[in-house]
Amino acid sequence: SSGRKGAGGSKEGSTPQEEVCLDALDLETDHLPPFDTPDACDKAALRLRGLLQQLQRGEISAEILQKNLLYAAKVLEAVFIDETKRLADEDDELSEVQPDAVPPEVREWLASTFTRQLGTTRRKSDEKPKFKSVAHAIRAGIFVDRIYRRVNNTALMQFPSEVVRVLKTLDDWSFDVFALHESAQGQPIKYLSYDLLNRYGILHKFKIVPATLENFLLRIEEGYCKYKNPYHNNLHATDVTQTVHYMLCKTGLMNWLTDLEIFATLVAALIHDFEHTGTTNNFHVMSGTESALLYNDRAVLENHHISASFRLLKEDDCNILQNLSREEYREFRTLVIDMVLATDMSFHFQQLKNMRNLLTLAEPTVDKSKALSLVLHCCDISHPANKWQLHYRWTTSLLEEFFRQGDKERELGLPFSPLCDRNNIMIAESQIGFIDFIVDPSMAVCSDMLEVILAPEKPPASKETETKTNSRSVW
Repeated sequence: SSGRKGAGGSKEGSTPQEEVCLDALDLETDHLPPFDTPDACDKAALRLRGLLQQLQRGEISAEILQKNLLYAAKVLEAVFIDETKRLADEDDELSEVQPDAVPPEVREWLASTFTRQLGTTRRKSDEKPKFKSVAHAIRAGIFVDRIYRRVNNTALMQFPSEVVRVLKTLDDWSFDVFALHESAQGQPIKYLSYDLLNRYGILHKFKIVPATLENFLLRIEEGYCKYKNPYHNNLHATDVTQTVHYMLCKTGLMNWLTDLEIFATLVAALIHDFEHTGTTNNFHVMSGTESALLYNDRAVLENHHISASFRLLKEDDCNILQNLSREEYREFRTLVIDMVLATDMSFHFQQLKNMRNLLTLAEPTVDKSKALSLVLHCCDISHPANKWQLHYRWTTSLLEEFFRQGDKERELGLPFSPLCDRNNIMIAESQIGFIDFIVDPSMAVCSDMLEVILAPEKPPASKETETKTNSRSVW
């Protein structure tokens, strides 16, 4: 017996003191704590070690073994259920917002927009989350070594000289999409998207006919102008697409991706709000629109953006995917669907929670679809991190869109959605809450994710990258 003990105990990592403790362990199960209590985990772990030792000696009865294994199994099941509930609890991110941190109206807006539940959230702790700056997210990456591949310019669309001048700053964080809109005579999507797809070598790689791409971009531009929205229009689509490009090239993320994945990412950014109605998902649900009925009240707008875009891609004169293989098309479509659906703001807290939990693992492996979805989501809400002049223009445009929805709600006899009442304006408070509880945490998680993805390479210091602008302090 002592010989078996020496061979089995120390080789399994147990100290002599631990072995003595296990020798004295009573494996009867009559007085164990309930399996769903904190003490149960320690008891179960200790008993499993005791079982192993006694099994090696051949000193344990089948009945005791069965009872202890059953108890340990119940403990593990209870832990699993508890952890599943914790991961699924998307509210506890918003519950960190202190009751006195933002006005009730702003709090209601955060709850109704960035979760799938309405109403106030419970107070969880007095600790305010600590956030990193956008600059950290940028510095987490690496600069581009990859040279842009270009196809023969004779086959390409003609660019006005003023558009060419504006696009020289395409790689800058502070790129002025409003200046591009003016120089492009109201067609910023057409020129910026064409230029980007050419820079990344997408036209050449996937044999895209230039005239077909131009047709597709013109139709996408028309779709964004369909409802004459102040905010969710072709300017916003261009801005998000440029910001995604910045994140791909200036962090080095593009070197982690295949050409097809880069193609899908740029197209997802381009179409992520295609034919946006200028109203929220909640408005569609509450007013019972055809889209809400079609998509069963789930991600109404996002489902439409995807569906309408792929219907357009089925038209021969707009089908920029016609030379993809069947496998490439399925991968492309899956990536685009995943990324655009993730822009549904009601999934915001769950998306951040899932990524945070993944990054806490000892050796996290980040799925490309989830990584790109988070990047697109961050770019979609990134305007507070830009220069004050640009951020302020975006804010006033978005609030005007909210107010127009409020006007429709008044006409329909519906209650005002948060921030949609023209007579109850809380601009500064809403933006401070948006920055503190939505934008900053998103950028912090994105930064941490990029550090994991790009860990093998150390990013050089960026002269272009500035710390997050002082939009919050100005508000």
